[in-house]
Amino acid sequence: MSLKLLKQGLNGSKSLTPMWREQPIKDRYDVVIIGGGVHGLATAYYLAKNHGITDVAILEKRYIGRGGSGRNTTIVRSNYLTPEGILFYDESLKLYEDLSQDFDFNIMFSQRGHLTLAHTDASLRTMRWRAEVNQLQGVDSRVISPDEIKELVPFMDLSDHPRFPVMGALYHPPGGVVRHDAVVWGYAHGADKRGVHIHQLTEVTGIDVEQNKVVAVQTNRGRIKTGTVVNATAGWCTLIADMAGVKLPVETRPLQAAVSEPLKPFLDTVIVSGTLHFYLSQSDRGEIVTGASVDPYTSYSMDATLGFAEGLAGHILELFPSLGKVRLMRQWAGLCDMTPDYSPIMGFTPVEGFLVDVGWGTYGFKTGPVSGKRMAELIATNRTPDLIAPFKYDRFFEGRLVGEKGAASVGR
Repeated sequence: MSLKLLKQGLNGSKSLTPMWREQPIKDRYDVVIIGGGVHGLATAYYLAKNHGITDVAILEKRYIGRGGSGRNTTIVRSNYLTPEGILFYDESLKLYEDLSQDFDFNIMFSQRGHLTLAHTDASLRTMRWRAEVNQLQGVDSRVISPDEIKELVPFMDLSDHPRFPVMGALYHPPGGVVRHDAVVWGYAHGADKRGVHIHQLTEVTGIDVEQNKVVAVQTNRGRIKTGTVVNATAGWCTLIADMAGVKLPVETRPLQAAVSEPLKPFLDTVIVSGTLHFYLSQSDRGEIVTGASVDPYTSYSMDATLGFAEGLAGHILELFPSLGKVRLMRQWAGLCDMTPDYSPIMGFTPVEGFLVDVGWGTYGFKTGPVSGKRMAELIATNRTPDLIAPFKYDRFFEGRLVGEKGAASVGR
């Protein structure tokens, strides 16, 4: 137990201070970040910590972490398909490993292992392909047999009874889960402590562009002058980009998830099945946290649907019939910003001073730390870091797509 935690326990609520402060809005900032999720907060944090740039405002329409950062299912991993993607996600995973120490705040990071199941010969070949590319990039990832899976997940039905029997899995030991709200609070606290202004309930209503250059942001609380705007708004990113006259090749789709009633611990690893379109893990409170693929339509609706719950339950019970009497306690949805190649769009755009960190689809929370670190580097140096270069905006017009669909699992 840390000395700080012990002091808080002894002093009670008297020792508690807000994680971030309410600040008056200035009429000008060097950098304005739109979106108070993990990507926007991490960018502000690393701007201040690594580059000494503290004249930064984060504008959040609702409250910090209200969007995808507070609606995801906490899974982190780096076992992707393309060399460009693997290097990016692996650096993020390494940053997650040290965040509790950086924040002096427990983000509850648990590297419990990640299994992507293969149910067909074709998917097994894809897993072997991914494993080889992962290993070449130095990522711990390998294909394991049903016997090895049984040792890790004894409650899974690995017989030939399911409609799609399990033939093997891609095993990624460093993968796991991390408490999403703790990550958001840690970045917000660290940014605030270094002088960044966090403005909640501040909706962006327009972006002023003069001679193809950003000059100000219009909000429900007034006009803010700035020469640098970062769009980190995930599912809402096309609406913000339109304000600056930038067209993004992104479509927004809902993604639903659910949790069960608490159970005694029985599941150590994260389980993903692309064929059956579900994933699940067990939280520290005993809940089964689960979800499926993005909904098959574009929408800004975040309503939960009965059809999702029925389909998800049916697929899970094919491999975990012992969960048949477990009750779903809560269901929700978030918005995913999907690109044609399942990879993000990062960096400069045709409008000077308007930067993007969007298009993350179902991957966004996994990459918050590395995205923030590298976007901060780009802003501070006005140069695109090598790790971001493959994800530049102009790749769609130059035919340099970074196809991550093979690693999307339940991404669509």
